[in-house]
Amino acid sequence: MPSIEALDAEAEAILRGNDRGGYTVPTDGLYPYQWNWDSMFAAWGFAAFDIERAWDEIDSLFSGQWPNGMVPHILFHRPDPSYFPGPDVWGTDGMGPIASSGISQPPVAASFAKKVFDQNPKVGRARLPALLPKMKAWHRWFLEARAHDGAICITHPWESGRDNAPDWDGAMAAIDPEGVGSYERRDLTHVDAAMRPTKADYDRYIWLVQRGRRLGWDESALAENRPFMVADPTMTFTLLRSNRDLAELADMLGEDRSEIDAWTQALEHGAATLWNESLGSYDSRDAVSGEWSGAISNASFLCWWAGIDKPAMLQQLDRICTAAPFAVASYDPGGPKFDAKRYWRGPVWGMINSLIGIGLEDCGHIDAANRLCETTRGLIEKSGFAEYFDPIDGSPAGGSRFTWTAAIWLGWASPNARRI
Repeated sequence: MPSIEALDAEAEAILRGNDRGGYTVPTDGLYPYQWNWDSMFAAWGFAAFDIERAWDEIDSLFSGQWPNGMVPHILFHRPDPSYFPGPDVWGTDGMGPIASSGISQPPVAASFAKKVFDQNPKVGRARLPALLPKMKAWHRWFLEARAHDGAICITHPWESGRDNAPDWDGAMAAIDPEGVGSYERRDLTHVDAAMRPTKADYDRYIWLVQRGRRLGWDESALAENRPFMVADPTMTFTLLRSNRDLAELADMLGEDRSEIDAWTQALEHGAATLWNESLGSYDSRDAVSGEWSGAISNASFLCWWAGIDKPAMLQQLDRICTAAPFAVASYDPGGPKFDAKRYWRGPVWGMINSLIGIGLEDCGHIDAANRLCETTRGLIEKSGFAEYFDPIDGSPAGGSRFTWTAAIWLGWASPNARRI
């Protein structure tokens, strides 16, 4: 087993190796572009050894912000035929300053901007003023374009960051992908198909992209008879936490925070609407049909990251961690759709663990937070910096030498991490 010092050095080498000159790719080959929330985890990792590079990462992400405030989930900085669907499929030409996808991703930017700021406030005070209004515009866009009764919805499974989670199965089943045509998936040339979404999933993913392109990615047109819209714990909890952090950043610069505080109140109400009493957990809800997903996922435990302490969730966490000891499984191991190796239908994601762990600590659950950190540390010591891990045996899965796994090691899991 490698030493902690060796792992620290390897994590830094992974971030430097995935650096493409101002932005970071998730891993070489499988994901050749800049992904939204991956990039913010990268900034957190860079802050451990290169604070200016951390701020450059955040700046590069917001360089692709659309005029309406949306920050895309992928920025296509340079052509790469190894990835599908690329900019030619999305068809967002002229929508933003950089070729991009037409959807967003979980808004963790303000939270990690605050962590980077706290790492070196002197540098932060020079870099933050230009970013603050951009982050505020993105939050405003979420409240205007993705809110349903205060909860934040996704309009494509990719927007959640949890692409094939069981949470979306009911809403996805209502989509008939007729006419989607033929296409060539490139992800399967890099990773075993058993670890990736199915073709049935992918047909619907592409159908939704084609709908967006057909409607010119116009939010008002897209909102009419929208076939897929799901209130999502990931989106709601991450925006709520980022909104709280954005308010603190505004305070640091002496800016008015009243609008941000109003958003926080709306999001707290929205988070409450995601409590599924019959399930005893936070859950996703189809905003079209009104049906619950009935899925306890790792996103359910982001309540603590959002500053919401629900005692029943500690019992759920303990149960799930007992059933799958290399925690936290991305879907309940006792659920009918659990698959230990298929992407978001069971595997452990270290970056979600870091958010859950920090949230537990913030809410005073120190023992639970320490256990989760130690479990995640053990996973990386055992299986390296994989994209995700099998929750039953701890084996690596997905891509290797992964940016956000290296980042959470440097920012949280390593014993040498400077906890901010």
